[in-house]
Amino acid sequence: MTDPDLERWRLVLGAPAAALGSLGPDGLARDAALDWLYGRDGDLEKRDVRRGDGRAGGDGPSQLTTVDWLDDINRLFPRETVERLQRDAIERYEITDIVTDPAVLERVEPNPALLKAVLQTKHLMNPEVLRLARRIVEAVVRDLMAKLATEVRAAFTGARARRPSRWRQARDFDMTRTIRANLGHYRPEERRLFIETPHFFSRTRKHVEQWQVILLVDQSGSMVDSVIHSAVTAACLWGLPGVRTHLVAFDTDVVDLTSEVDDPVELLMRVQLGGGTDIGRAVRYGAGLIEQPRRAIVALITDFYEGGSPSLLIRTVRELVEQGIRVLGLAALDQDANPSYDRDMAQRLADVGASVGAMTPGELATFVAEQVGR
Repeated sequence: MTDPDLERWRLVLGAPAAALGSLGPDGLARDAALDWLYGRDGDLEKRDVRRGDGRAGGDGPSQLTTVDWLDDINRLFPRETVERLQRDAIERYEITDIVTDPAVLERVEPNPALLKAVLQTKHLMNPEVLRLARRIVEAVVRDLMAKLATEVRAAFTGARARRPSRWRQARDFDMTRTIRANLGHYRPEERRLFIETPHFFSRTRKHVEQWQVILLVDQSGSMVDSVIHSAVTAACLWGLPGVRTHLVAFDTDVVDLTSEVDDPVELLMRVQLGGGTDIGRAVRYGAGLIEQPRRAIVALITDFYEGGSPSLLIRTVRELVEQGIRVLGLAALDQDANPSYDRDMAQRLADVGASVGAMTPGELATFVAEQVGR
């Protein structure tokens, strides 16, 4: 088999696609690596589907160890595929020795899926394994910090003033004024507007008064992505002019992590994922931190599944809004901003004045910058 597209389909479909042709040495090795992972899927057995060497899905013996498998996939597949295979191994098949076996940890390449797995399984690790796992946390957090710091710096470069500027920068493009000024160049037959004269805002650095940004982060297991990005976001906001950042994690208890915001690695190693959820209690705690209500932002990052008193939560959020506090209810704070959450509770909070949705860390930084720069 020489056609790469045919080989790809042969690997995806497994033995039932043998009519597409035979696999070469590398193809057979890839098929064995895929079979080691996906061959244990119970759904395959139910559907009488057999992969690779004909072994049915299930928990039967395998000649490959996890270490062997990791070595193979890193040799046989591109990095993006390796990360997907590792993520499926951890999240779909719960092969926890990827992050609890020292021999595996020494070989594995850090990536976000492994960071999530470390945070979810670190309570199982002895001190030596935890030391090796920390390498994953440090590497992934460093990459996230580098990416987000650029977005935060851009957001805080200066507030946009509503007056024209001769300096032409894409981030200061004044779309509304540009369209209005160039309507005479619209060509209906082509349905195109030709821009002859673009317009831009000016950016000015203003003297800004101190604002508080209070991140209340649900540390239940389903919120692990948001926990990671909240820690990184808080670290990037820490020390910016005009901003005082607080980070509070909660389940049924409330833990103020503000003193460790400048060290997101240590902070994440302290987080205990899982447990119940008392959102109202966390919001009450956050309310107690506020010094000047009209210069405070409370970002409640949770899936809104309240295990405590719904009436207390709604009443507290209403009181914050009535004081002039900006309350954000974020069902996700991560790079995908694609949450799963209790829509009924989210709607009830929106009804009392909270702004409810999902954001990437960069979008949250932009929101904070706009508030501070007013």
